[in-house]
Amino acid sequence: MNRIAFLVLLMTVALSQFAPQAHAQVKAPEGFTALYNGTDLTGWWGEGTTDPAKYLNLSPEDFQKRIDDSLPDVNKHWAAKGEVLYNDGNGKYLTTIKNYGDFELLVDYKTVAKADSGIYLRGVPQVQIWDFTKEGGKWNIGADKGSGGLWNNSPGAPGKDPSVLADKPFGEWNKFRIIMVGQRVSIWLNDKLVVDHAIMENYYNRKIPVPKAGPIQLQTHGGEISWRNVFIREIPTEESNTILKNGGVEKKASNDEGFKSIFNGKDFDGWAGPLENYEVVDGTVVCKKGKGGTIFTKEQYADFVVRVEFKLPPNGNNGLALRYPGSGDTAYSGMCELQTLADDYKGIDPRQAHGSAYGMVAAVRGFQRPIGEWNYQEVTVKGSTIKVELNGNIIMTGDLSTVKEFMGGKPHPGMNRTSGHFGFAGHSDPVQYRNVFIKTLE
Repeated sequence: MNRIAFLVLLMTVALSQFAPQAHAQVKAPEGFTALYNGTDLTGWWGEGTTDPAKYLNLSPEDFQKRIDDSLPDVNKHWAAKGEVLYNDGNGKYLTTIKNYGDFELLVDYKTVAKADSGIYLRGVPQVQIWDFTKEGGKWNIGADKGSGGLWNNSPGAPGKDPSVLADKPFGEWNKFRIIMVGQRVSIWLNDKLVVDHAIMENYYNRKIPVPKAGPIQLQTHGGEISWRNVFIREIPTEESNTILKNGGVEKKASNDEGFKSIFNGKDFDGWAGPLENYEVVDGTVVCKKGKGGTIFTKEQYADFVVRVEFKLPPNGNNGLALRYPGSGDTAYSGMCELQTLADDYKGIDPRQAHGSAYGMVAAVRGFQRPIGEWNYQEVTVKGSTIKVELNGNIIMTGDLSTVKEFMGGKPHPGMNRTSGHFGFAGHSDPVQYRNVFIKTLE
């Protein structure tokens, strides 16, 4: 090699050390997908603090127009710099085009003093990122507790503040791990658990859950911020149900937390009622097709929490008997029948929808899993109140003592019962139940 060629080689090597790796491909961990590819902003658009209801149901043409209109602003304030996704602290929030339901999100960030940012989950604010020092000037609103909390939750609500201060000094990279199942969110910041299986409130409408699926948004809020290693893994149904059943990602099974099994998966030991109309199939309770009636536990309960998984056939109809006296129509003679009904069931009163206290208090629809998949539900009965959590989403909270109007004007004489049996109210459809656990409340 002559001297000129050798000098050219040295210069090429030297310059390569300083050239941005604009086309470096980001490799995701096994099971994850890279949301930022290390090359450009493919897969992203720009949006602000906007109720996702305003864009989630747009036609493909209208949604594409919204994307296109946002890109000039995105390209002005965001930049792909090799493995780093950079924002100057201004402009629209970088938003995934794809929507996500249950997921595990990994992301690193590095920001500057006095910055205030965050991560929106399914388009809803937010996992908080900010200056945790006194000099940042926001100790009066909780910055002294550090980043990672669900800051837009109501004051005093679980998860609003991180349980420990886990931020690293400015100039260092911080690492998030976020798991979201339904409304329930667990957050690790720099390998420390800062939010443990807390309900994330819907900032835009606290009366309903956050959307069943929505985008990930990286917020900009006046201070430079860099992101890297932005990876996501969609969580399948069985894993989601296990997390919910266990009460969190790193928790024990429900029967180790004061719950006891009330169905052994083999026979109807401990149960009464028209048992001939039901059968046990592969560890599940199934109402025989064309049969019905309420089967119930021999034991009675006052205040309790029940955890159960159910699977519906098309247009399936059944119900949970709460404080049932042992005879009569549980919807009227018991405290109530809590509906188990396919979400797409047509032509019904809102007080007949899944999770509703039949004929009295309506639940929010749209949070069931597809027909043929197992759903996980937790029902809390305390005094005259009922709370229903379906697949990690709070779909109904009601106080029967306040109900004055009834569907069809028909009275519910059992609504004020303070104790009774728990059971299943069959209505001719082969609805399946399994993993039935109950815990009495003092």
